[in-house]
Amino acid sequence: MDLLPAIDLLDGKVVRLAQGQREQVTVYSDDPVAIAQRWVNAGARWLHVVDLNGAFDGTYVNLPLARQIIEACPVRIEFSGGIRTEETLAEAIVAGAARVVLGTKACEDPAFVQAAARRFHGKIAVAIDAKGGQVVSRGWVGSTALTPAGLVQRVVADGIETIIATDVSRDGMLQGPNLELIREVLRAGAPHVIVSGGIASLDHLSQVKSLEAEGVIGAIVGKALYEGTIDARAAITVLA
Repeated sequence: MDLLPAIDLLDGKVVRLAQGQREQVTVYSDDPVAIAQRWVNAGARWLHVVDLNGAFDGTYVNLPLARQIIEACPVRIEFSGGIRTEETLAEAIVAGAARVVLGTKACEDPAFVQAAARRFHGKIAVAIDAKGGQVVSRGWVGSTALTPAGLVQRVVADGIETIIATDVSRDGMLQGPNLELIREVLRAGAPHVIVSGGIASLDHLSQVKSLEAEGVIGAIVGKALYEGTIDARAAITVLA
């Protein structure tokens, strides 16, 4: 399993939000490339790069920064946030993204997901962002009528193999992952799942590791790395 350190970009800075709320922001650095190199030097093989401006506003304005991270770091980069047009998706792939995550488009435009999966196959993942048993979108501020299981079943039928499952209410709160949500996503037929939201300790990572045989392939960790409650090297060892 892989540790995917999260690098959330807002207005060019590395930040973390509490429960995805834009007004609850903590700035950790104004040098995203240096932060990326820090996690790579610790042994990370993947980085999870999020354009929060894109997630909220639908425009991937931090793509140049993401491109700089790719050029500086010899690892695989996963892009997320604001990928809502064919042009932006193609730009992310051309920039060097090993995987691009669709969130809002997966909720609102099944045909877009189908086309992306056909064109780029294993380079496309879908984010299942859940709150109170329902999927949310548009930077987690838009409600939908979708359930996590229902969305998983739909996108898997469209050719998606990797799901990133996040309990929004736990993101940035260091309260531990929602393992029941992960199990729901797995039961719905997701071939590969990356766990996100709430991971705050090596014990939490051990809980995630226990689901590896069922299809969990990695864990995204953000605030815990920046606050120092998880050491990146130790986390990589736990998940190995």
